[in-house]
Amino acid sequence: MKSNRVFVKGNTVKKRAILSIVAASAMVVGLAACSSGDSGSGDGGEGEGGLIGVAMPTKSSERWINDGDAVKSQLEEAGYEVDLQYAEDDIPVQVSQIENMITKGAVALIVASIDGTTLTNVLADAEAADIPVIAYDRLLRDTTAVSYYATFDNFLVGQQQAWTVTNGLGLTELDGTPIDGAPAGPFNVELFAGSLDDNNAFFFFDGAMDVLQPFIDAGTIVIPSGQTDIEQVATLRWDGETAQSRMEDILTSEYSGDVRVNGILSPYDGISRGIISALEGSGYTVGAEWPVISGQDAELDSVKAIVAGEQYGTIFKDTRDLAAKAVEMTTAVLAGEEPEVNNTEDYDNGEFVVPSFLLEPSIVVKDNIQEQLVDTGYWTADEIGL
Repeated sequence: MKSNRVFVKGNTVKKRAILSIVAASAMVVGLAACSSGDSGSGDGGEGEGGLIGVAMPTKSSERWINDGDAVKSQLEEAGYEVDLQYAEDDIPVQVSQIENMITKGAVALIVASIDGTTLTNVLADAEAADIPVIAYDRLLRDTTAVSYYATFDNFLVGQQQAWTVTNGLGLTELDGTPIDGAPAGPFNVELFAGSLDDNNAFFFFDGAMDVLQPFIDAGTIVIPSGQTDIEQVATLRWDGETAQSRMEDILTSEYSGDVRVNGILSPYDGISRGIISALEGSGYTVGAEWPVISGQDAELDSVKAIVAGEQYGTIFKDTRDLAAKAVEMTTAVLAGEEPEVNNTEDYDNGEFVVPSFLLEPSIVVKDNIQEQLVDTGYWTADEIGL
């Protein structure tokens, strides 16, 4: 029997609860017109190398816009025509978009899925047509059609999110090194995780708990809500409003009088901003009582929040580098070559271990914004407001 939870890193591995979303074929056909409309950016210019379809999940997150733009521009520079589409977190729309890419004669597909378990049938069509598929940042599960996977070291991302929290609490350095004379606590911390339909959410959470569990066991960190399982702390579609509502419920039920929350593990900047809104609505003000909040993706609004003291840190995953790796993989496969990979153990998609390349993320806090984000050209000082 195939296990739904296939990676083994960390001390908190739990059986994955896969959210299965089945789209009827009639729905897919009915939504076909959406796939080439406003949800995407359409074809690129004429490309001598052929058409490559790029399927992205949504424009509601700033990072996916950056990813799509980077992939598209780099493919066009390499001589390909590009069909870049965004599905706005609608699974049948993404299925339809990929179907249309296949019908239009795409020679390869780069897919950042909404739910990596729901594209099996359309990817089988791509496989039957000998169209190579590169999984982009989110693993495509339960299919033999995926050729390679380009992503970041997602377990490390989770560790870095936890180190962001422990650093803000004065327990460790940003690299996890214990601080001599660190406070004994206890610190009240609440946990948030990503969406259960995204394989990365489990890597992030397991990496974070690998760091936090020893502090919890020692009593240095306590979780007043008692919510410590990923199924309890998950945030469907990584939605900030969903996170805000849950944080409001926790503050109402667990925090009153002089009891304050000291830290919040957040796996994504959009979730962090929802948490910040909940705190503000509950009377928290930035200053000594404000909790340490982690994040991910270095979205501009959250970088500004770090400058303002509302968010302690974020994890920077340079989308330009990820796009370059995905383009490199795609062009190598189309040339009949084997692209470089650095991980052939951890990303079993339920059918086989997908050869992967993991890029290294970095932690951004207020003190290194200039070095990490401005000096690298990711954001300008004016955009951030430095």
